[in-house]
Amino acid sequence: MADQPNILQPGNNFDENGKAKLTEGQPEGHSFPGEMIPSSNNRDCNTEHGSGWGKATASYPYIWFGNMSEKEWEKQNALYPGACRPWRHSTAQIDGLQINSPGISGAGNIAITGTITAAAISAPGHNLATKKDFDIPHPTKEGHRLRHVCLEGPEAGVYIRGRLTDNNVIELPEYWRGLVDPETITVTLTQIRTTQDLIVDGIEWGTRVKIKSGNASKIDCFYVIHAERSDGEKLIAEYKGNSIEDYPGDNTQYTHNR
Repeated sequence: MADQPNILQPGNNFDENGKAKLTEGQPEGHSFPGEMIPSSNNRDCNTEHGSGWGKATASYPYIWFGNMSEKEWEKQNALYPGACRPWRHSTAQIDGLQINSPGISGAGNIAITGTITAAAISAPGHNLATKKDFDIPHPTKEGHRLRHVCLEGPEAGVYIRGRLTDNNVIELPEYWRGLVDPETITVTLTQIRTTQDLIVDGIEWGTRVKIKSGNASKIDCFYVIHAERSDGEKLIAEYKGNSIEDYPGDNTQYTHNR
């Protein structure tokens, strides 16, 4: 399809009284600006024209504002006999839509009856499901999929885990200094092969965990360390109310299920 001409929308579509002006070529009884679409009784167009009129296309040409007057359309129709007559609209229907940057913006609502697929979905105050999960092709079974659900709890928690062997110090990630409250750090140890009487000897400066063996055995264990995030307000797990709008804290920090 040829490139569309650069046709500008009128700078002002309202008169001094705030009443919408009738743009030249606009159908009688319509007072809204918008893109052009064929009328409901248009002739069946079998070709695509550079002016923007013609049959449906399987590609994604850009929508353009066809500010074409009746006289201009008559000239166009003379060049391409049988061209569709232009009409203006405030609503539209299409069979497919491809959106590039910067995307969709506005104050209205989006109602979808089908499936939404996206790399990420974020909206203040809303989730699209009652459980937070991810679903991927199964890594070892052909023709199968794998679904996991996120762990839930009454805090904004983070964790690390690993194995400690022939050492008595677990170094916490450097970024934990700005991410977690050091007073909330907890440590779980699982001894491997032998009884070691493992003890958390201390948590120093919120950056390292010291372990010791009560029976002087060599240390070989798995560990899981949890902490609560400090970059935001503390979660209020239970509160009085009938909807999420009743949450007594900062609702903008969370996504929730209605």
